[in-house]
Amino acid sequence: MPGERRLVVGLGNPGASYRDTRHNAGFAVLERLAERHGVARWEERCHSLVARWASPQGPVLLARPQTFVNGSGLAVQALLAEERLPLAALLVVVDDLHLPLGRLRLRAGGGDGGHNGLRDIAARLGTGYARLRLGIGAAPAPGEAQVAHVLGRWRDDERPALEAMLERAADAVELWLRAGAAAAQAINAPPAAGR
Repeated sequence: MPGERRLVVGLGNPGASYRDTRHNAGFAVLERLAERHGVARWEERCHSLVARWASPQGPVLLARPQTFVNGSGLAVQALLAEERLPLAALLVVVDDLHLPLGRLRLRAGGGDGGHNGLRDIAARLGTGYARLRLGIGAAPAPGEAQVAHVLGRWRDDERPALEAMLERAADAVELWLRAGAAAAQAINAPPAAGR
C-alpha cells in the first residue's frame, strides 16, 4: 500500500570476480532500478550495500547482501531488524536455474527451489515473503557442472534476452510496490515476442 516502507533485496556474490555472472542477476536488477530512478548513494550496513529510494509508493531500501549467496539470511535478518520491518514488506530478487533464460516468476511465498540463498533466508526467517525469480537458463551446457553454469558469465548471444529480462524485472518490482504480489504475478506469463 502507498506510503509503507519496503525492503527489496537482490541476491548475488560480492567482488569483481563474480560481477556479470548468472548468480548475480539479483544484484543486476537492483542496479537497474537504482539507475532508472537516479539512486546513486550506496553505503555499507547490515552486511549489505544499501541505498534509499524515495519511490512514489513510499520509502524503499534497496540492498545487495555482501555475505555471499549462501549466507544471505544473515543480511536479510539484520536489515529487517534494523529497519523494524515485517517479513511481508520484503521482496527478494533471485536467479533461478530452473527457469528458461528471460522468464520471470513472482510469488508471495513458497519454497527455496534448491536455491541456497533462499534456503538460508528461510532457515532464519521463514518463507512469508515475496520473491521474484529470474530465469538464468534451465540447464548447463553439455559437460558443464551446475555450479560452473550458475557462476559463469553471460555469453554474448544471451545479452539481448538478459537485457530484456532486467528491464521486465525492474518493472515487476515497481508493480509489486504499487499493487502487491498478486497483481505483480502478471509478469509470470512468457515475455511477448521481441521483449
